[in-house]
Amino acid sequence: MGTIAIIPARGGSKRIPKKNIMDFFGKPLIAWTIEAALKSGRFDKVLVSTDDNEIATVARDFGAEVPFLREEAADDFSPVSEATLSSLLQAEIYWGRGFDTVVQLMANCPIRNEKDIATSLDEFNTHDSDFQISAFEYGWMNPWWASKLDEKNRPTAMFPKALESRSQDLEKLYCPTGAIWIASADHFKSAKSFYGEGHVYSSVPWTTAVDIDDYEDLKMAKAVFMMEKSDAE
Repeated sequence: MGTIAIIPARGGSKRIPKKNIMDFFGKPLIAWTIEAALKSGRFDKVLVSTDDNEIATVARDFGAEVPFLREEAADDFSPVSEATLSSLLQAEIYWGRGFDTVVQLMANCPIRNEKDIATSLDEFNTHDSDFQISAFEYGWMNPWWASKLDEKNRPTAMFPKALESRSQDLEKLYCPTGAIWIASADHFKSAKSFYGEGHVYSSVPWTTAVDIDDYEDLKMAKAVFMMEKSDAE
């Protein structure tokens, strides 16, 4: 029945106002994700799910389809998967068709490109899991060494045994990123989450994984963008 990309883009961003359409190296932030989805050539539909008319206009200008505004899960508290599910159901009614696979691409991950998307879909199609979540390997910010502090800044190690080991002997740990989440559409509807039974992680480079939630993240994303651009030249 085909594959649909859903790009959630709520209009009420608090930490960075109008984040999804702010300028990022000459384009609205959301444009980078729309163009990556379109260039991948893997989707029957590239849908932007938004409750905001301004975002909808920008999304259409860059080639995405926005035939309707989001009816549900447009507040600060609803999980993004709930918004994606609502939009998938709306899309099936609107277009009068179903989809085999749903891919959620967060608009705040501008470094993720069409090759990343194609690679992730190829991986999804080779294993028997119905849910795949992009994740990156922790690097120099090693969580094995994490501590919490009391009121006098005295540390308590979260993994005290790990402090007795060499860093190269510690197991690799991974962190999910919103870059590319994929699921069987039918199973996604049943589980109402990408963290359905038997979900797997798909490793992506930490640069691909950069997502923007606040201004510190924005600084990081800009630095990574310039680094990637320099490496490509």
